[in-house]
Amino acid sequence: MAEKKTASKKSKTPQSLVIVESPAKAHTIEKYLGPGYTVKASMGHLIDLPKSRMAIDVENDFQPEYITVRGRAKLLKELQKDAKKSDVVLLASDNDREGEAIAWHLNNALKDKTDAKISRIVFNEITPVAIKEAVQHPGEIVESKVNAQKARRVLDRLVGYNLSPLLWSKVKNGLSAGRVQSVALRLICEREEEVENFLPEEYWTLDADFAKGKTKFTAQLVKYKGEAPELKSEQMVNDIIKEIQSADCIVSNIRQTEKTVRPKAPFTTSKLQQASANRLGYTSRKTMQIAQQLYEGVNIGSNRVGLITYMRTDSVRISETALADVRKWIEKNYPENLPAEPIHYTVGKAAQDAHEGIRPTYTEYTPDSVKEYLTRDQLRLYTIIWERFVSSQMNNAKTMTTSAEITAGDAVFRVSASKITEKGFYSVIKLLSSKEDKTGNLPSLKTGEKITSDKFYPEQHFTQGPARYTDASIVRTLEEKGIGRPSTYAPIISVLLDRYYVTRSNKQLVPTQLGRMICRILVESFPEVINEHFTAEVENNLDKVEQDELVWNTMIADFFTPFKKRVDEVMESVASVKGSLDEPTDKICEKCGKPMMKKLGRFGFFLACSGFPECHNTKSIPLAKCPMPGCDGEIVARKTKGRGKEFYGCTNYPSCNFISHFKPIDQYCPKCGWFLVEKFDKKNGSYKSCINPDCDYLHSADDEEKIIPEAGNDED
Repeated sequence: MAEKKTASKKSKTPQSLVIVESPAKAHTIEKYLGPGYTVKASMGHLIDLPKSRMAIDVENDFQPEYITVRGRAKLLKELQKDAKKSDVVLLASDNDREGEAIAWHLNNALKDKTDAKISRIVFNEITPVAIKEAVQHPGEIVESKVNAQKARRVLDRLVGYNLSPLLWSKVKNGLSAGRVQSVALRLICEREEEVENFLPEEYWTLDADFAKGKTKFTAQLVKYKGEAPELKSEQMVNDIIKEIQSADCIVSNIRQTEKTVRPKAPFTTSKLQQASANRLGYTSRKTMQIAQQLYEGVNIGSNRVGLITYMRTDSVRISETALADVRKWIEKNYPENLPAEPIHYTVGKAAQDAHEGIRPTYTEYTPDSVKEYLTRDQLRLYTIIWERFVSSQMNNAKTMTTSAEITAGDAVFRVSASKITEKGFYSVIKLLSSKEDKTGNLPSLKTGEKITSDKFYPEQHFTQGPARYTDASIVRTLEEKGIGRPSTYAPIISVLLDRYYVTRSNKQLVPTQLGRMICRILVESFPEVINEHFTAEVENNLDKVEQDELVWNTMIADFFTPFKKRVDEVMESVASVKGSLDEPTDKICEKCGKPMMKKLGRFGFFLACSGFPECHNTKSIPLAKCPMPGCDGEIVARKTKGRGKEFYGCTNYPSCNFISHFKPIDQYCPKCGWFLVEKFDKKNGSYKSCINPDCDYLHSADDEEKIIPEAGNDED
């Protein structure tokens, strides 16, 4: 009997839908997963609180009322349609509180529309190994993490939607206040008060040129008559010079000190923003935008690769796989600088430690090997991330500092020079190694030998007051005080700038009149809320909610009852200051003939007709006269299309196309008559410069008569 053959059925390949947050990330991940996987982007939050109302039920345990975000309904329906056709849905939003909330909302929106199994996957880097590992080990949504995000969202909504109407009533319409941003504003305003109240004191220093043979070197006066010199006036310095200029100069002491320099831990978010601001001049927002691009994926030849790990982290922990990878690279390229064991850095107590520190995904992708595929900004940021990580797993560096003291009468001068004796981790940090190796031209000196003095250099100084905050220093302060989280540092600064509560001047954050007025009202009225201790305590409580140690509703209830009572009291008791920043001007409205008023708007001051609402004429405030021959226009602030970057142009555009990227300061050049601008360089600080490219006028910022030498290396 012939054996009957049966046709075997082809098994259907399971279809999996992976939902990430951004299209760039989706494009990279889809390449890694291949057939059977569809990767779509949610574009961030699809479901959230509405913008038009508070949407928090304060009578029912502060339950939020979520809606589909305006304009996202079509995308949500497409994802529901894709989920219906899939066997498995993997929610792959970012591994932080916001990402967990996005996954939670998506799960609720999809679970009734599909029979597919819905799971949560997380990863710290976008590489084939990490993505496939995450897909093979799906998990569940962490409810406590969602509750922590919910608590923060509800708390911020309650604060904002109660304080903002107060500001509308007392200051001007359209203002807003936030729990964390208001504390940052307070820090900036308090620093500004310190700057204004500081009284500089005069002091002098004295340097001298010494020579041994043909070699000269400069030393500084460090002792006079056995004590540190306190030189308060030029006369005091001249008296010392007169006394010692004919005295014998004897090398009285030589000391050599060896110093061990340890490598720094891999970057956290705040440390990356600080280093990027200090070394590259990037704002916090720009740093995070570039880091996002490097994380989500860059085309390296025919491959698309996520070059760095997740960039929002407060941990310095590094995975064992990454440690093995970097040690293999160091062993191949710098074997003499490979420690016997991997170096582990201490994770701070407040760190959430959900992610590793920021590092390159593959050590072999050195900055030189990928530079042709990256933009200039991407390469510069990637370089400091790569260098910081690789150096963190290398041997210590060692430096030798030689200090010599020269005695001339009752005066002691000191000179020091350092050089690197063991490069260690400096081997991969090109910028630092050249700066540290500063031996100079110090000759070989012996104790007791006589050398000659050549020339004395008395120099006047004034004590420096506290510096205004920059992006780097405000981020460092926020981190030290426990205000905000890695994901919030850049948005805090951006919001203050966008609201015109703060402006940037020479990379410093300066509060505006509006910012200071709002800060004063909020701090005086809500001192227990608008302070760093309350904000830090909120962060601690949010951590407890995430760890399931605190019920989120209870946390909100404890705060809201006394807060709402205080809002009502302030609304009744605080006097209105509306219109206090408005100023009359001598300019006349060309439409109705009435005087123009200087008013404060969302983006700063502007001119508006006093005949409003009958006349709606508004215009930018003139900053200077147009310098072009034959033009009677005025220079006003403008913004570029798209990015909205500010520049300064003539009101007679397009007949006059004069533009400047520097803001006029309403002063004019005594040489050519063009307007002046304020510039900044590291050597001279702030100085005034003529905007005329054919004029060489330079002047100190404080209007002293001296002309600034060798200026022009502008960094603004």
